Amino acid sequence: MKFSYTILYVKDVTQAIAFYERAFGLKQRFIDESKQYAEMDTGGTALAFATNEFANSNLPQGFQENSLSKLPAGIEIGFVTEDVAAAFAQAVTAGAVAVVAPTVKPWGQTVGYIRDLDGILIELGSPI
Repeated sequence: MKFSYTILYVKDVTQAIAFYERAFGLKQRFIDESKQYAEMDTGGTALAFATNEFANSNLPQGFQENSLSKLPAGIEIGFVTEDVAAAFAQAVTAGAVAVVAPTVKPWGQTVGYIRDLDGILIELGSPI
């Protein structure tokens, strides 16, 4: 078994791509012609986006949509960076919502939390 990708369900795939490019410097790797699915170039594992409508077509019993008006889902995505404070500030400038400012954890790692435009929880952390 090999972990291959994570798909984030969002309202607008093109808006999500633009945000992740501005906030984290990622580059779009692929977008389908319907603009309901896209992938970002992150190295080994793909970070992908699909519209809520696309998700509903695959999940006939529905799912909990991500939203800034609700508490974040019980999952986060994480990015590692040498300068957490600068990455945190860049993401907030790009439109992210600050959740927890960067703090040094007891094990020595600096970690901060933000939410993206769809309310998805993102951890920014220094290398361990």
